[in-house]
Amino acid sequence: MKLGRWFKSFMNNEKSGGLVLVACTLVSIILANSPITRHYFSFWHLPLAGQPIEYWINDGLMAIFFLLVGLELVQEIYEGELSNFKNALLPISGAMGGMLVPAAIYLAFNWGTTTQSGAGIPMATDIAFALGILSLLGKRVPFSLKIFLTALAVIDDLGAIIVIAVFYATSIVWTNLIIALIVFCILLFLNKKLKVNKITPYLIGGIIMWYFMLNSGIHATIAGVLLAFAIPYRKGISRSPSQRVQHWLHRPVAFIILPLFALANTAIVIHDGWLQTFTEPFAIGIILGLAVGKPIGIILACWTMVKLNICRLPDKLDWKRLSGIGMLGGIGFTMSIFISLLAFDDITTINNAKLMILVASLISGILGYIWLNKVLKTNK
Repeated sequence: MKLGRWFKSFMNNEKSGGLVLVACTLVSIILANSPITRHYFSFWHLPLAGQPIEYWINDGLMAIFFLLVGLELVQEIYEGELSNFKNALLPISGAMGGMLVPAAIYLAFNWGTTTQSGAGIPMATDIAFALGILSLLGKRVPFSLKIFLTALAVIDDLGAIIVIAVFYATSIVWTNLIIALIVFCILLFLNKKLKVNKITPYLIGGIIMWYFMLNSGIHATIAGVLLAFAIPYRKGISRSPSQRVQHWLHRPVAFIILPLFALANTAIVIHDGWLQTFTEPFAIGIILGLAVGKPIGIILACWTMVKLNICRLPDKLDWKRLSGIGMLGGIGFTMSIFISLLAFDDITTINNAKLMILVASLISGILGYIWLNKVLKTNK
């Protein structure tokens, strides 16, 4: 009975998804450097319906993750921090600065090289980990900090999605892309004109859209985001279709999809001489981009907007606290690893890029926690 209550409490705790993700990452790294490493890698390449298991995780299950990201973005637009344009300007500006400055830092070290395509890697923020670390600080965290970080990370995710769609598309098969977009338009018609609230037609249409997007050259996960905008969100209704789907997906994404993604994609082999990797241009670009570029970009963009009187800091969000949020923004993880898989073809480069992402995210998470722990103690 006690075990059942503990399990229920664990599943409902917002920190739990991050803890499971960390555990799966550690397990994956340990197994990748153990005597069974060959069998571990072989498992993810076992064929399933004609494709490796890893393929179905990255191109199939991750589309569901992107659907959840899109649903959270829709909710923010309708009823959250992004529903008021003036209030939304500050996190939008912070997110833009937090994407452009890291990308610029990365390109400063990699322009004209074979790793130039990795500029999108340090642009991303992992919302689950960032909010998980913020929650470790307990009730001392003002609600405005959590709201700002959530809005920032959601906009950041949208930016990452756009980067994936625009810069990491392969040769486009226009027929399939057009069919996918026609399906999207039909779903929008069901939502806006016919006011269909049953979820089934949207899910069926989403699967069809995913299939054609998968075979279009645009990454299939984009279909998840498009579906999120097609599913009805009815303001004033306590359980609109969009909110119901979002509620259904939270646990499967947190406790199944992202852990599987971590197990399949963070199997980082640590070779002899791995320390030399830190001197590689792409490694410097990733670490400096996430750990330094993120906080600088977020703070600088927000400071500029406030000084120009375009927007103001929310209550209980001063520059010291915003600095801590900027540091947490440097936790890339899921999105950054996902982009690294698209940016590079060489297995060794992908492996080393993942290692740099983990290092940079660890640095950002520790610095953000220490800084906010100190600031929130001295600013009660």
